[in-house]
Amino acid sequence: MASPRQPLFIAEASSNHGRDLSRALAFVDAAADAGCDAVKFQLFKIDRMFAPEILSQSPKHRARREWELPLAHLNPLAEHCRARGIQFSCTPFYLEAVEELAPHVDFYKVASYELLVMPLLEACAKSGKPVVLSTGMATMEEIKHAAITLKHAGAHDVTLLHCVSAYPTPASEANLSAIKSIREATGCKTGWSDHTRRPAVIERAVHHWNAAAVEFHLDLDGEGAEYANGHCWLPNEIAPVIARIRESFVADGTGFKGPQPSEIADREWRADPSDGMRPLLHIRASYKPEAA
Repeated sequence: MASPRQPLFIAEASSNHGRDLSRALAFVDAAADAGCDAVKFQLFKIDRMFAPEILSQSPKHRARREWELPLAHLNPLAEHCRARGIQFSCTPFYLEAVEELAPHVDFYKVASYELLVMPLLEACAKSGKPVVLSTGMATMEEIKHAAITLKHAGAHDVTLLHCVSAYPTPASEANLSAIKSIREATGCKTGWSDHTRRPAVIERAVHHWNAAAVEFHLDLDGEGAEYANGHCWLPNEIAPVIARIRESFVADGTGFKGPQPSEIADREWRADPSDGMRPLLHIRASYKPEAA
């Protein structure tokens, strides 16, 4: 788990698992090895996601049935997450999915496209589990309404992710300052759901806009169904970004100003106030050079 000062890093496997359990389990390993705190999958049924008039006309949308995560994969994925020491999350895309996920997930993640579906938000909130909600395409009024709905339904731990639902998102459209705007408007923790695949964008979201969570799309090898779109990170790309951010937080220290352990020995070699010469007088009096 990340410390309270560090962001929660969430690796989104999306549909890159290809309904292959061994590949899905490999996403858990890749996320853990990259330094993530959680890995997230999606639980949807195409017949419950897209209206019949769309599916009847669109082979592209019907083909997404091959992306559906089997219910039988939930338990082994959750167990493997526990074994690797990271959290397991999943996005419910239909109302019954909230209950189906309840025994397995550490938190719910609601997608931007479902932000307007209040019964789904309420069901997640009533579970008592933390809820993370992406806000792509939404207005501030829609975001505030969603946040109020979650809180009134009993959610005590809500994180709102600023998100731009373009795959990929141009860095010039990231609009990271909205992280602060959402936080001030709702009083919720806020973060960044990345579709830019740009290290500088993620680091700016964390270090300048204080993102409490960072979600990003992950693929294992460039063979996932969504990789060609250009918004998915590979493990070797995201791992150094996370490591660099983790290291930067270590450098913050406690804020108390005092000599650090590595500089204690040099304190005696400061200039003495009596003559401005180094080292202090009492060191000069007993100084013996080190043997060559």
